[in-house]
Amino acid sequence: MALARHEGIVPGPYRDSTGTWTFGIGHTAAAGPPDPALMPRGMPADTQAGIREAFRVFRADLARFEADVLRAVTVPLKPHEFDALVSFHYNTGGIARAALTRHLNAGNRVAAADAFLNWRKPASIIPRREAERDLFRDGRYPEGPIPVWSVDRTGRVDFSRPIRRLTEDEALELLRPAKPAIPDPPTSWLARLIALFSNLIPKA
Repeated sequence: MALARHEGIVPGPYRDSTGTWTFGIGHTAAAGPPDPALMPRGMPADTQAGIREAFRVFRADLARFEADVLRAVTVPLKPHEFDALVSFHYNTGGIARAALTRHLNAGNRVAAADAFLNWRKPASIIPRREAERDLFRDGRYPEGPIPVWSVDRTGRVDFSRPIRRLTEDEALELLRPAKPAIPDPPTSWLARLIALFSNLIPKA
């Protein structure tokens, strides 16, 4: 959940720091549908439904970015290293061309960790790069709840105070695919006939 903590959750379309229309947990049209620019503006009438939709989209995005990392990296990874690289790629889209990937594939993990900070624009992203570096290098995961922010109809996020804070367990539950409903087993025609005739037989 390190990535979700970095991104936060906005259950409506918003403009990120570059002006790009974004939704949920850092989803943009570049990652695939839905296109946030085409979504209804403002907060959804049902905030919980909006949060669930954010996690549904995040789940699909995450699978794509994880696959990108696995294609780009040719050496075995520890779980915390993989998580740091996915967070980096989710934010930058640069795993295939980053110097950190070249260093890592060459077996130089120290240089790879240092190279996270090559991607430091805008300046507001530096704390995230440092956190990703620390996760990659030391296995140090960020802690604390995952904030849910409100957004107005112009796409401006109100970062003054989260409207909700999700625990890690709540976020993990939302990240799991919904279980399909299991229909009741169909009643056979024979069973229906038996039940029908049983009702017609006079009771003693």
